[in-house]
Amino acid sequence: MKHIKKLSTIATATGLGALLATGMTGCSQNTNQYEEQQQAQGAFIIIEETAPGKYKIKDEFPADETRIVLKKLDGTEKVLTKPELDALIKEEAAKVDNGTSNLTQEQSPQAQQQGMGLGETIMASMAGAMLGAWIGNKLFGNQNYQNNRKAGYKSPSTYSKSKNSFNKSNKSSSSKKSGFFGNKKSSSKSGGSFGG
Repeated sequence: MKHIKKLSTIATATGLGALLATGMTGCSQNTNQYEEQQQAQGAFIIIEETAPGKYKIKDEFPADETRIVLKKLDGTEKVLTKPELDALIKEEAAKVDNGTSNLTQEQSPQAQQQGMGLGETIMASMAGAMLGAWIGNKLFGNQNYQNNRKAGYKSPSTYSKSKNSFNKSNKSSSSKKSGFFGNKKSSSKSGGSFGG
């Protein structure tokens, strides 16, 4: 009877230890997912004016924070400020809500060729997707938006390059975790002998 009680105590302690280890791993993984969500990535975008009031995305790539450089027809460049971006996105979001945004309307090939308004161009970019995330549900399921978004880039290769660079960046940020609890860095050592 003594041995059974002792085995019961050991089994309980082992089970409790396993339960705690599992719980700690789960908590650690949730914390890491939360931290990754907090590290929202930005974009560096160069938007070029193609005609008066019409714009196309010339280049775009992941960055720590969002910066948009506007190249005007007269050759001058301007970095848009956060209040300017917010105002443009808010204005375009209102148009999307009202159903009057060119982003969600079918556009002729000629209209697509000319470019879009500045707010539309920003919303078509990856930065627009990040900055206007709260309106993303209304846009991403809309086929006209998908078509107009692609047309908002200066060339199909610019669109593909941008899309690929953001996909690679997202994959690399999600694969940074390693180790038993997800926080530790793993290392490997190579040598010529066993254990070495």
